[in-house]
Parts: sequence; C-alpha cells; structure tokens
Amino acid sequence: MINNEDVIRVSKEYGFDMIGFAKAEILNREFDHYTAWLKNGYQSGMKYMEKNQSKRKDVNEIFSRAKSVISLGLNYYTPHKYSGNKSNGKISRYAWGKDYHLVIWDKLFQLIQKFKEIDNKFEGISYVDTGPIMDKAWSVRAGIGWQGKHANIINKEYGSWFFIANIITNYEFEYSKQIEDFCGTCTACIDACPTRAIIEPYMIDSNKCISYHTIENKEEIPIELKGQFQNWIFGCDLCQDVCPWNIKFSQSTSINDFCDAEDKKEFSLKKVMELTEEEFASLFANSPIKRTKLKGLKRNAAFLIESNH
Repeated sequence: MINNEDVIRVSKEYGFDMIGFAKAEILNREFDHYTAWLKNGYQSGMKYMEKNQSKRKDVNEIFSRAKSVISLGLNYYTPHKYSGNKSNGKISRYAWGKDYHLVIWDKLFQLIQKFKEIDNKFEGISYVDTGPIMDKAWSVRAGIGWQGKHANIINKEYGSWFFIANIITNYEFEYSKQIEDFCGTCTACIDACPTRAIIEPYMIDSNKCISYHTIENKEEIPIELKGQFQNWIFGCDLCQDVCPWNIKFSQSTSINDFCDAEDKKEFSLKKVMELTEEEFASLFANSPIKRTKLKGLKRNAAFLIESNH
C-alpha cells in the first residue's frame, strides 16, 4: 500500500517542493469559469484550449479508473536581476533554464516507477500543462495554493514561481484541505499590467497579454500594443514581480537545471535580429524559447526596436 507520507517523501526526493492530494471529482465550478473565458474569446489564437472539454471537466474521461489527483509544485525561482538595458529584450523567468517539460517529464516517469515498486497495483498518468487537464484547478483542489488575481497559483511559502504537474491515479488518499484566497483587497498585479490584460480579478484576456503575443501568437503583434511591452521579448513576469507574496517569500530553486540561468535572462535585440537558424538551434536547444522559433523571436525583437524609436 502507498500512503500520503510515501508520496510526499518520494516526491521530495525528486525535488518537488509542494505535494497535495485531491479526489478525482468533476470540476463543475472551475469548468464554468473556463467556458466563460472561452465564450468571451479570451483564448485568442490558442485554439487547442477549446479542445477536449469533457476531459478537462472530468479526469475519468482521461483515465477511467481515476480515484485521486496528486498535484505537485516545483519551485524555479532564481534571484538574478535584469540589467535595465533598453537595447536588450527580457526573457520570462521560467524560460531562463532548461525547458521545464524535459526536467519534469523525467522526474514524473521515475516517480511513478517508484510508486509501482512500492505497490505494483499503482497506476498513474501524468501531465505537465501539455494535456487536456486543468492543472491550476487541480493544484487548488489539492491544497498547493490559491489562484491569485493574475490567475497564477500562489503558495504561502514559495509565492507563485513554481511549475505544476499532476498525476491522475487509481489510488485513494487522505485528501488535502484547500487553502483560502489570501489576495484580499490587493490589486498590485492588475495595476502593474501595462496592457490591462487582467480585465477583472482571475480573468486574463490573452488578446492583450504580453506573454501570449511573444510566445503563442503566430501572427503580427497588434499595432495598438506598441510601446507597452516594456522590453519583454519572450513572456512577461510583471504581474508576478509585483505580487507581495513573491516579494516576501520567493526562495531559490534547488534544481540545477534552473539555477545556471543568468546568461539567458535577456538578449541584445540587435543580436537577435542577426541570429541564423543554426545559431538559434544551438543557443536554445533545450530551452522553452525554441517554442517561438527564430521567426517569432525576430518578430518580437523588431516590435520592441520599433517601439523604442
């Protein structure tokens, strides 16, 4: 038999900082919020967000023997600072190190194998934000943290600088108590967003979001957003940077793949425009930045250069 203590102990051995347990129930309230987001067109060009809706609502549609969801948090914070050089494009903190999917997929595979060694009846399917699972909703259900007004999950000990992974399993556990919302009357994240993408607490309009336009958007960046990107070339952390929970409680990560990241936090816009395909492939071989492709990164750099003149 596997109990909560076994899961917590083994998960921490593999570097996970937060572990919680939730019953594999239908996500009615969370699904309603998600469908309202879609109805308003806030997904913008992310058409994949409209797919597999029944699976997002009910994990039993993914794994028919689902009894529980184990939610895991992996801290990625490193304390490096940006130079403030306006000729450089800033990279979102999550993308400074090795692609987190590569790091976490490996950990999850080993984790599930360990659980099977303890009990060969253990079955589990794992996800790291790439499948039809509402990862933030499950992390809240599992007591990892609460959803902040910027829509990221906040943990009282680590802030919001962490990746979320989930394991859907046939095992039953003692389920975690959900954490109340500690955002209170604070609107720091809403006030800090230069494009006003946080249109109301807990609701993000991707059509206005810097992260969306510098990573997901494959078309041209809307001209009306010119001059509002504050030199972000890949992603944006403004709403997290100003969060009091991050200012007070951020802790440096213990994961080496995320630690050695100072040389990836910003890049010369001029040098980005001069990159060849070969240089781009070499420089970002194991980086999330390769997701935007050289064409996208150059588009972002050109947009920032034009905005600064």
